[in-house]
Order: sequence, then C-alpha cells, then structure tokens
Amino acid sequence: MTVIITVCSLLLLAYVFDLTSAHTRVPSVIFLLILGFAARQLAEFFEINIPDLGSLLPIFGNVGLILIVLEGSLELELNKTKTPLIGKAFIVAVLPMAAMVIGLSFAFQYVGNASLKSCLINAIPLCIISSAIAIPSVKAQSVFTREFVIYESSLSDIVGVLLFNFIALNESFGLATFGQFGLQVLMISVISFVATIGLAFLLNKIDHHIKFAPIILLVILIYAISKEYHLPALLFIMLFGLFLGNIDELKQFKWIQKLKPVELNKEVHKFKELTIEGTFLVRALFFLLFGYLIETHEILNTDTLVWAIPIVIGIFLFRAMVLALARLPIKPLLFVAPRGLITILLFLAVPVAHQLPLLNKSLIIQIILLTALVMMFGLMYSKPVAKEELPEADV
Repeated sequence: MTVIITVCSLLLLAYVFDLTSAHTRVPSVIFLLILGFAARQLAEFFEINIPDLGSLLPIFGNVGLILIVLEGSLELELNKTKTPLIGKAFIVAVLPMAAMVIGLSFAFQYVGNASLKSCLINAIPLCIISSAIAIPSVKAQSVFTREFVIYESSLSDIVGVLLFNFIALNESFGLATFGQFGLQVLMISVISFVATIGLAFLLNKIDHHIKFAPIILLVILIYAISKEYHLPALLFIMLFGLFLGNIDELKQFKWIQKLKPVELNKEVHKFKELTIEGTFLVRALFFLLFGYLIETHEILNTDTLVWAIPIVIGIFLFRAMVLALARLPIKPLLFVAPRGLITILLFLAVPVAHQLPLLNKSLIIQIILLTALVMMFGLMYSKPVAKEELPEADV
C-alpha cells in the first residue's frame, strides 16, 4: 500500500504543477524532475528498499512519445493557410539540428579519436527538440506559438529518429542505402494510410462501451511493429493524428463521407480527451522516474559540465540565426528548444560498439536541465506574441 500511496501522491502533485505552470510559466517538467529526485533522497534517508526501476524508463518513454505526438497532431489544423507555417517549422527544426550534428561530430572526433559514424550517432540525440517538454510548456502562449512548437518539435522528433536509425543501422552509405531508406518512408506512408482509415472506421463502428482503449493499443502496436522493422514509426503517429483532427477538412471526398465525418468527429473529440488524460499520466511518470534515477554527482560532474555549457550555447545560437533567417519572432520561440524524452531514448539506444565515454548520463542530464532552465526563464520574461501581431508573410 505504501507504493500506491506514494505514486498517487506524486501524480496528484504533478497535476498541481501542471495546473500552475500556465501562471508561473515554469515548465512542469522542472517540478517533476525535482520531485522525483527528492523522492529518491527521502527513500535513501529512511532506508526504504526500492527495486531497480531503470528498465521501466524506455517503456514509459516510448509510450509517452507516442501519446505526446498523437495529442499534438490532433490539435493541429491542416489547410492551405498552414503551409507557410509548416514550411518554416520544418526549416527551424532541421537546419539547427544539422548544424549541431555536424559541429558536435567533428568535436567528438577531435577529442575522442572515434569514427565519424560513432560521433554522428552520439551527436544526434543532443540535437533533437523534445516535444514531450516543448508542447506542454507553451500552453499559455499564443495560438501561433503553440501551433509552431507542435509542428517544429514533432518534426524534430521524426527527422531526428529517422536520421539516427539511418546512420546507426547502415554500415555503408550509397545509392542502394538511400534507395532502401526511400522505400521505408514509402512503406510507412502506405501503412499509415491503410491503418488510419481502418482505425477511423473502427472508431466510428465499435458500439461496445470500451472502444477507445483498443484504438490506442492498436496505435501503439502498429508503432512498435513498424519500429521493429526500422520504419519511421513516428510518421504514422503524426499522420494518424492529423487525419482524425482534420476530418472536417476532408469531408468533401466521397470515400471520407462513407466514414460519416459528422458522427466520427464526435468520437474523435472523446478520443482526444482520453489521449490528453493518458499523455499526462505517462509523461508525469516518465519524468518522475527520470528524476528519481538522477544522482547528485551526475548533476555536479565538472568533467561533463565543460561540454554541456558550450553545447547549450551552440543550441540557442544556431536557433537564433535560423529564426532570424526565417523572419520569425525571436521571443519566445528562441527559448523553446528543450532536450528531454527523445534525447534519453536515443541515448539508451546507442549501440554498445559506438558508445563514446564522453557521452554519458551526466552530460545528458546536464544538457536536459540547462535547456529546460533556459526555456523556463525565457518564457517567464517573454511577453506572449499574439498571432494577430505577426506580419502576414511570417505566418
């Protein structure tokens, strides 16, 4: 019973943090990490024997990533007016990532004398924006900022995972490799189309009082199977969410009319509410657990701090340049570049043969905390920019 009481209390505190974050502008993830860390210290102080929970982190992380991207894509409107926004979000997601990956890879290679492939594999996790932290942190911002962050962070996750798998799973890089990669993207697009139509049909036709849980389980199952075959599974999640969230925009097509879009839209609304609830629980559990697994010496490790600070400076320097190039408002977008869930998952997925001594848990934790703190102070001191205030060309 002690475990049940503790978990319920921590999750209720996480809910309070989520409620107050819109007013304090302090990302709830900061509170969750501190809360998890404090729970660890109290457990050690009172000599409470708790089994190793590290193996649960990838499970909560993968499920959380699926739900977060799904929740974000369900929120997005997909029409012609959004094309410039999506294009600029893609540019801001990809260009700083590419610059950081190249820069870090050569730095790692210079210091560690490792192969370029190993350096690239280790650099990529540090260069991806965490949608798990970014999306919930901008709930109090303008509509434009929220939409931009959802698109940008989701695209950053998808492109980052694609790039990581592409480099990690291929021994050589030629025309055949790129052809196989293109085929994988085509396959997941076809799978996404078929699965999305099938799931939408089930969502509309199931009359049983339990109907949303099987849909979510099927989504996770398709994601897991796609990932097992090294397909870009996050692309499926995003396309599925965009389809359901924009069923009204597609109702002019005859094959969509067979799904009864008006009735389906009501079910989508309920499905969306359940997804939001599930996302909160899994995300809270992940960051509480991650905070619990943090040790004091990992935060204060000066050997990795001399790397963490320049890396974080580079993240925001490249971001500022690309935002200016894309003629987008610097505040608050500059500060919304946290590293988090996806960074941890890819760090854990680095093949043993390519692991670098420099890229350890301490460096990951320090970069996550520093980028989260920059975002926290940036959002606290940035006046939200209303969409109406933005130049038409920049929207």
